[in-house]
Amino acid sequence: MSESSTDYPKSITLADGAKVEIRTMTKDDRNAVLAFARRLTEEDMLFLRVDITRPEVVDDWMNNLQSGHSTSLAAYDEEGLIGYATVHKNPAPWTRGVGELRVNVNQAYRTRGLGKNLTSEIFSVARALGLRKLMANMTADQPGAQAAFRRLGFVPEAVLSDYVEDRNGMARDLVIMSFDIDGHSDQVADTVRI
Repeated sequence: MSESSTDYPKSITLADGAKVEIRTMTKDDRNAVLAFARRLTEEDMLFLRVDITRPEVVDDWMNNLQSGHSTSLAAYDEEGLIGYATVHKNPAPWTRGVGELRVNVNQAYRTRGLGKNLTSEIFSVARALGLRKLMANMTADQPGAQAAFRRLGFVPEAVLSDYVEDRNGMARDLVIMSFDIDGHSDQVADTVRI
């Protein structure tokens, strides 16, 4: 059964017993996103695709939510926003069946199952949107992120040398990984499908 915006909010329990709420992100989450961004470490900021500490960048994100180019799920605890998962659709007709996956979790919630839960939920959202393939981009010096996506069934598609610049202007290699929502033909075992 596919997830829709009517399936949220929902409460989930993490591996350590902590309870969090996942809900569909709307423009009303703008200030929570900015507060979340202010708590990110400098190292976390190095690897963000866009600088979500800038209000105009978050405004663009909120506009993408309203236009349907992006669908985001937000995770909250009693303190505020603790993570999000987004599937972004490119409006170009030839990539209309492909979504880019973006996931970010507060450091205090890493290794507790929040990222895995958010990713599982956004996979269901992607299916409901009719997407057939998900892409994830990260730098080559993010082995933890690559390992996490491999565990989900993503496979490396390409490495582009010196393709992106971090916030300090340093060139880094970009790793592009993909996941076929209906399953990889011969690359991923059936047990890995979500």
